[in-house]
Amino acid sequence: MANDSSASVRENPHVNQTSIINAIKERARAVISDPLIDAPSRAIIRYALETNDPLLPELVRRADAGETLLDEAGYLNRSRSDEEKIEALTDLICRAGDEAGTKSAALLVLMSTLENASHPKALANLAKHLAFTRCGELSFNGVVEAQIAVFESELLADDTPVS
Repeated sequence: MANDSSASVRENPHVNQTSIINAIKERARAVISDPLIDAPSRAIIRYALETNDPLLPELVRRADAGETLLDEAGYLNRSRSDEEKIEALTDLICRAGDEAGTKSAALLVLMSTLENASHPKALANLAKHLAFTRCGELSFNGVVEAQIAVFESELLADDTPVS
């Protein structure tokens, strides 16, 4: 059998991912101590770094580009589309783990996004679809195991063989 010469040695993705995360955190620390970046943006990045916020890379990139992270009303000025926001927020809300503070904040931002959207019904339907899909993925095995237990108790209830 001939060897496939097009195959290459795969690098360990965890090593690369860890080095990328470390580089982002190092850059975030540099942004926090940069006096040329406005104080509110530095505070947001400091908080994102402390809480391991998944938006940290985007926030650091935007601060490096000279963007102000807050709008005139004091809200986070996002460059994402509404659909991207809904997807990110739904993922935060539905992810596994007991992070009540993060999930509550994400729910609040989700409701605000829907309230201020030009097409809120469409975005609400998107959020509902994403939540059902994501939560279904997370609990699929639990649902199957529970259903198997019900079948087992019904099938073996009277100790007679099933024919």
